[in-house]
Amino acid sequence: MSQIQNQVHSRFKVFAGELDPNKTIGPLAGQITSFVKEAKVAAKSIGVEYIESAGRLIITLGYRDDEPWYPVDVSCVSLGKIDALGSDFAALEQAMSEAAQKHSNIICHELYVTDDREFLMIFMTFVSH
Repeated sequence: MSQIQNQVHSRFKVFAGELDPNKTIGPLAGQITSFVKEAKVAAKSIGVEYIESAGRLIITLGYRDDEPWYPVDVSCVSLGKIDALGSDFAALEQAMSEAAQKHSNIICHELYVTDDREFLMIFMTFVSH
């Protein structure tokens, strides 16, 4: 039986900043992991929006504060420039699967696309002791 109730959440924290020169989330990753540790919250989800006109990335962290916290890591990898504007997303799915295989304990993921059509994937992972 699924433990979906453990994933349900209604608290959010917003992080914002510019992309690193390599188009990744840069220092925002550390800000998220620090918030989780310092606030002692149970991280559940991330959301992302790249605002091209402002050159800023908005990342939201969904969490619960009514259960024990656990350490997380947030990382970002480029999937490359993939033509995913048509109806066949096989190349994007393959790139996502390959990127995911390099991570353990994935809690959630999110995609964003830069103004030059580069796909990047953010992973939030549970850090086991």
